[in-house]
Amino acid sequence: FPKIYKKPQDIDKLVIVKVNEAIRGYERAFFYATSYDDYKKKADDMLKKKMITKEALEKAVIEEYIIGAQINFNYFYSVIDDELELMGTDTRRQTNLDGLIRLPADEQIEVLKYLKPKMIETGHIAATTKESIIEKIFDLGEKFVKVTQKEYPPGIIGPFALQGAIAADKGKEEMVVFDVSMRIPGSPLTRFTPHTGYLYKDSISYGERIAMEIKKAIEVNRLKEIVT
Repeated sequence: FPKIYKKPQDIDKLVIVKVNEAIRGYERAFFYATSYDDYKKKADDMLKKKMITKEALEKAVIEEYIIGAQINFNYFYSVIDDELELMGTDTRRQTNLDGLIRLPADEQIEVLKYLKPKMIETGHIAATTKESIIEKIFDLGEKFVKVTQKEYPPGIIGPFALQGAIAADKGKEEMVVFDVSMRIPGSPLTRFTPHTGYLYKDSISYGERIAMEIKKAIEVNRLKEIVT
């Protein structure tokens, strides 16, 4: 997990500040800072432009910025079988960032004089990962399941996703998780990655997997364990 800063005064390296937008409170605005002075300057600018509110800024998450290939790890935890399944992996499309990175470098420099990059979620793209890191992906998911069972019993039921990046540090690939989706993930593309096919001989969607779990729970008289 990236380092979390409780106070902006503690910023000592590149961080990303996640703060809810003023207009669309369900979406977050992002800005980067390398020091407290840098944080103040950028936060004040966003406040003046009414992009964020003072109340939202006070609740903002300040975390170490990790550079790596962003991947969403989409899981399904079966309460009936006590087994974690990897449903698939995907990555995000974000506006206006996706448009900017498709421009030649000289045009990016010119465009950035007039606007700032935004990372507003607009869609997903199916993505695969190397087989050598699949074990690490399962390890992360299993740890998350155990923590939810301990801290919030009965714990996570069914679908969830860990959203993060694969970073290279000292020659090693490590998964860094910076967000969690405790529901059916927003991407419908998981069935187009190979993981469910390895287990079920055919790729399946989240809807199909949920239906399979409900059917099995009814058959073994354990439906109450998977519904709330």
